Amino acid sequence: MTKGYAWLPDRLRSSGGSPVQTRILGRPATAVHGREAVRFFYDDQHVRRRSALPGPVLDTLFGRGAVHTLDGHQHLARKALFMSLLKNQGAVARLTELVGAEWDAAAREWAMRPAVELFTESSRVLTRAVCDWAGIPLGAAETTELSDDLVAMVDGFAAIGPRHLKARAARARCEVWLEALIRTARADAGTDPGTDRGTEYPAGSPLRAVALHRDDSGRLLDSHTAAVEVLNVIRPTVAVAWFVTFAAHALERWPGGRDALRRGDPAYAEAFAHEVRRFYPFVPFVGGLAAGELRWQGVVIPEGSLVLLDVYGHQHDPDLWPHPYTFRPERFLGRSVASDELIPQGGGDAATGHRCPGEDITVALLACLSTRLADINYLVPPQDLSISLRRVPTRPSSGFVMSLRVPSDA
Repeated sequence: MTKGYAWLPDRLRSSGGSPVQTRILGRPATAVHGREAVRFFYDDQHVRRRSALPGPVLDTLFGRGAVHTLDGHQHLARKALFMSLLKNQGAVARLTELVGAEWDAAAREWAMRPAVELFTESSRVLTRAVCDWAGIPLGAAETTELSDDLVAMVDGFAAIGPRHLKARAARARCEVWLEALIRTARADAGTDPGTDRGTEYPAGSPLRAVALHRDDSGRLLDSHTAAVEVLNVIRPTVAVAWFVTFAAHALERWPGGRDALRRGDPAYAEAFAHEVRRFYPFVPFVGGLAAGELRWQGVVIPEGSLVLLDVYGHQHDPDLWPHPYTFRPERFLGRSVASDELIPQGGGDAATGHRCPGEDITVALLACLSTRLADINYLVPPQDLSISLRRVPTRPSSGFVMSLRVPSDA
């Protein structure tokens, strides 16, 4: 809580890279690091997810009963739903198109204001677009409240005090709202004849797909779990606002990337997105429970104890990334990225394991918005652009204030 992102890398560094045995939230834990550790951690024979996530994280970030908490056949059945929604290239392209259109409309409005805060404004853009894409009816006046709630869930999951309480309240509100939409969508589809029919939800929309999804036993998800999983589609999309703000920070610190993005090379835009996800801190580590008594590099890991995978340290390991604290999109050009190499959204295989199925969406949206950000002219007024490693999740302290009203002689 006091060291933030540096806690686990510092512990591992002081151990010479050997596994570290510690405690977190009162539970015994073993921390591991490196590419072999990624493969070890994402092997379901070694690490399970059920009961691994602490209540405060479930009640803010993921939700009770979420796909992140499942193992085995239950996990595969639920994961197939997310794969169909989030790994579909047509769906990715459609969402990217909607986000781009919302950004363009917002940028025209930003130019009428003295200054805007990019983090908040990009979260609004992403909220409007993902709800349109997901088939979630959202009035213009509702965008601000929903966007703030989705941001709060992410912002407060690792905090104590007001941020955490705000995140809990935001999740509770959103779950109640989405449960009502789930019941209406089922009524429209004829699966819940006891509920009055309401607004029709588009066939193939993520909301309708989740509402009608059946688990591994052939039953519909209960309405609360369905609401949780709809949130697990829209919340991570809005969380791309963190990466967009980091992209602006990178363009301010390393302005050479702006010209490269303006040239319109899709390969460079994707490499830039990968480097933003590698360089900037988001997830400090991930955890699961030892499925049995395990051994890792000579250390015994007791069955049922926590296993922690160092994510932030992995992304800045000089053995993996030469000059890891230099922002270099070029490191991702002309090559594919291995599943145990770049892990800001998990490692292993997305279809069968616990790697985030929305990673393609994150990369596509970040490449799209980074390119648009590079294309517009703006000034960056004096502000605090520091990024505290003690705050999880972190972001530039000012939220990145910019002015699109560029003087003619600038």
